[in-house]
Amino acid sequence: MGAPTNGRGRPELVRARKRLGMTQVEAAEALLVTPTTVSRWERGTQEIRPVYRARMAAVFGVSAEQIERWLECTEPVDTELWPWPDFTDMSLASTVKSAERLWRSELDLQRRHMLAALPFVPGVLDGWISAWSYGSSMDSTANQGTGRAVGLADVRRIEEMRRRFAQIDHVYGGGLVRPTVIDYLNTTVAPLLRGSYDDKVGAALLTAAAEMTLFAGWTAFDAEHHGQAQHYYGQALKLAKAADNPLAGARVLTTMAHQAVHLNKPDQALLLSRAAVEAGRRAQASPQAMALLLIREARATAIRTHPAKSGDTHSAKQIVRLLLEAERAHEQGARDDDPQWVRAFDQPELSAQFGVIWNLLGDHDRAAEYSNHSLRAFTRYRPRSAHLTRVNIANAYLAKGELEQALDHARAAVKGATALTSPRLIERVKRFDKRLKPYEKTIQVREFRAYLDHAMAV
Repeated sequence: MGAPTNGRGRPELVRARKRLGMTQVEAAEALLVTPTTVSRWERGTQEIRPVYRARMAAVFGVSAEQIERWLECTEPVDTELWPWPDFTDMSLASTVKSAERLWRSELDLQRRHMLAALPFVPGVLDGWISAWSYGSSMDSTANQGTGRAVGLADVRRIEEMRRRFAQIDHVYGGGLVRPTVIDYLNTTVAPLLRGSYDDKVGAALLTAAAEMTLFAGWTAFDAEHHGQAQHYYGQALKLAKAADNPLAGARVLTTMAHQAVHLNKPDQALLLSRAAVEAGRRAQASPQAMALLLIREARATAIRTHPAKSGDTHSAKQIVRLLLEAERAHEQGARDDDPQWVRAFDQPELSAQFGVIWNLLGDHDRAAEYSNHSLRAFTRYRPRSAHLTRVNIANAYLAKGELEQALDHARAAVKGATALTSPRLIERVKRFDKRLKPYEKTIQVREFRAYLDHAMAV
């Protein structure tokens, strides 16, 4: 199986890759082979070993049986199990159908595992940003569906449930709450979207669905399932577009920028964060909301230009200007019309973000100062944020050459990582560990790594 096709090619393999918006280079990266190998596979000139056929099933989100049919060219198959959001069709029916299809996919165990294994695909983001910025929205958000009449009270219940889910996420991590969120989308949100409602209720309902879908994506992101998160983020963006809600869209775009930063995709992070700021200004977002959006742009700019390493003074000044603008906006205080997601962006969160960015700017003293300020508040009510901040403090002290203090904070973060269902936190600790290479022969680092290995094995 998977033998050469005598040059006939494997068209279904090509179509599957293109439906994910992947180049041959990106597919090769996801499949852990060279681009030349992918090219030969698609042309049908090279056999594909079983280990790579299994990997294809995970990357393309299909069954092993479908992969075999592709490779043998026995019949055309449906490769759209994980369709990317189609912004060319902004009808309410299409928007709801694509969202429901994604949510429903997680009810099947096999499909859930396949979806979690999908890669992050940078290639689709330009199209999403363009569709969001310049595409047309629906003429009406009203619906005469087969379900019951839907009112604003139903929408408020969705919003309240998302707040409660977020509280659980803050304390215990996304892994614990995610199954409940997916169940809620399928059993409550989907039937409401199929119901009957007017334009006012429809816009509010689509916005609430976008927020809940975005949150589901966030829990996948926290679990380091980045292709899965990206699918949810895309669907959330389409729902926000359908609702004609630029502020909700700004929220989605800035979250997508956060993911791109985490994955070290600087070009995409900067494009997404700037699109978010533009959407926020178009929505006349509150000062608190603009502060969050500006902070994300500052961080994306920092990882894109690396001013501390490159010596790019122009970029450094631009980042500082964004920080000052964000600080001035945040100082204006909260407003009654602040959306719920903005209210969590309080002073400790602002300080934490400043700490991260000052580290990127090379001012590690200031980074430690801001991060320690936020840590004191996070310790009381946001354990995951506290431990993520500890990692940033550890990075700051390490950059200053203060190894003992760095390891003290890292050790506390390791302890926290074992108590939370947050692979993202574990990944941050592992990244810190890699930075210890210059000190790896010291007894302090050897002891820390022994502690880390033991903690991760439990």
